Amino acid sequence: MSITKELYQRNVIAKISINLLRFVRQYKFIISIILCASIITGRVLAQHVPIYNKKDIFHPITAQNGMVASQEIYATEAGLEVLKEGGNAVDAAVTIGFTLAVTFPEAGNIGGGGFMLVHLAKENQTLAIDYREKAPKAATRDMFLNEFGEVDPEKSQHSYLAVGVPGTVAGLTMALEKYGTIPLERALKPAIELAENGFTVSEFLHDSLIAAKEQMQASPASMEIFFKPGRVPYEVGEILVQKDLATSLKQIAKEGAEAFYQGAIADAIVADMAANGGLITKEDLASYKPVIREPIQGNYRGYQIYSMPPPSSGGIHLVQLLNILEGFPLAEFGHNTAQTIHVMAESMKLAYADRSKYLGDPDFVSVPMAGLISKPYANELRQKINLNQATPSADIMPVNPKMVTESQDTTHYSVMDRYGNAVANTYTLNLSYGSKITAAGTGILLNDEMDDFSAKPGTPNAFGLIGGEFNAIEPEKRMLSSMTPTIVMKDGKVYLVTGSRGGSLIITTVLQIILNAIDHQMNIAAATNGVRVHHQWLPDQLRIEQGLSGDTINLLTKKGHNISIQNAIGSTQSIRRVGNSFQGASDPRQSGALTLGY
Repeated sequence: MSITKELYQRNVIAKISINLLRFVRQYKFIISIILCASIITGRVLAQHVPIYNKKDIFHPITAQNGMVASQEIYATEAGLEVLKEGGNAVDAAVTIGFTLAVTFPEAGNIGGGGFMLVHLAKENQTLAIDYREKAPKAATRDMFLNEFGEVDPEKSQHSYLAVGVPGTVAGLTMALEKYGTIPLERALKPAIELAENGFTVSEFLHDSLIAAKEQMQASPASMEIFFKPGRVPYEVGEILVQKDLATSLKQIAKEGAEAFYQGAIADAIVADMAANGGLITKEDLASYKPVIREPIQGNYRGYQIYSMPPPSSGGIHLVQLLNILEGFPLAEFGHNTAQTIHVMAESMKLAYADRSKYLGDPDFVSVPMAGLISKPYANELRQKINLNQATPSADIMPVNPKMVTESQDTTHYSVMDRYGNAVANTYTLNLSYGSKITAAGTGILLNDEMDDFSAKPGTPNAFGLIGGEFNAIEPEKRMLSSMTPTIVMKDGKVYLVTGSRGGSLIITTVLQIILNAIDHQMNIAAATNGVRVHHQWLPDQLRIEQGLSGDTINLLTKKGHNISIQNAIGSTQSIRRVGNSFQGASDPRQSGALTLGY
């Protein structure tokens, strides 16, 4: 049954599920969103789909032939259908990316950018596709400073000046052309149908739009799409139609990336920019190109780690953290004991201090990658960790890694196919709904990625991250990111594909998925559900999710940690190969996420 034919059925049955969803939320029972997805779609899912309750919360989803884990139901279904038709992991990933632009507008996008990590089994090659946004040619170093020399967050986050040159369409179409097997028209088909005919509004989408309404009101085009007349939000179970976005997607399906960067879509974006003080020109769009880069590589306890290189800080600091922690007996310490959390937090401080100074766009600055991910440098940093006492962040400064070597809002999805290929893709608009601005006539939400530059070195951005000269604003420069799409290999085969949303929290979230799987021998659902912690050097604060024992928190406090209890940290989508089968898990911290296999 096609998406169009199912639409009415979805709508009716979704309304029946509303009370169930609200009941779940009210009483905080941990019930799988996958069960809700089954009700919403009016279908019984495969028998391997679990119900998340207190008894079996740690059971992963299993499948034999292929698996998709994404943050949204329609996107997961669209990607899985491609795999069932014989498509490969890249085919499914591109289909998911375009579908999320329709059904998960908070972060899914064609007006933003991101990173894709691809493993090609036949070639035994792992590569990184950088389709991060760029600063417009007219961007200037001090463009977000006010008359007093201070950063104006309204300019850097909620204005046309905040928009970087988008890279998603170029990145996804290039990935499909080089490594996929299906036509672009097929990859865009679900997205076009869902935009043109509409889809059922979930409780998550309803709530997220209400939260964004105040700032979104500055964009008449956004309000016309996402709110009913009178600025009334769409209710759960109603149908959201995006005709302008459908038209833009049809143009891309017909003309490829050229439609976005040189055709009618480009003309509409440039006209809207010119009318509202934005900087992006036709030349900016026409000259944008994604880049294929070598992944960051590391080795952790016999597992090979592949992750994203700069302009992402994710891969470098993930490997750096693993190198430091490899010197501690984490399995012996135990999962989420005070000692394990202590050494993780102290390692995180050291890595994020380095991030503040040494990371930026490698096409513009010389990032000391080899030094930062070297084992000797990790050995030196490890010596700084006192096992009994937390080191104040004020006493930690970036070290020179060259001296020891010779040489937030985002979404992630993971795909593994029956051919041995894998994709980890993380892309973003930056904050929730990006700049909240829709380019008039296109239906395309625009990013606010310019805020990820160091608008003023030493001043924190929206995620509290401190940046330095390496990440200062320059024309055509890619802004630094924390996105960390990651593939872990064992004995020449893909072992784990993972990634997360969460801004500055992403790196440490991915770290803990890997540690839980390797050191603590958890299945992927248990690894996903474990309580998470995070420290990013500044502010000097150890964030811990609710659920950690009071005794453990007291021990950490005695060691000198400044504890902050958080509701949730990150949201992962992970797939792990176990023998000849796949096991997957979507993070229950984010409603609406869904893992499916066949």
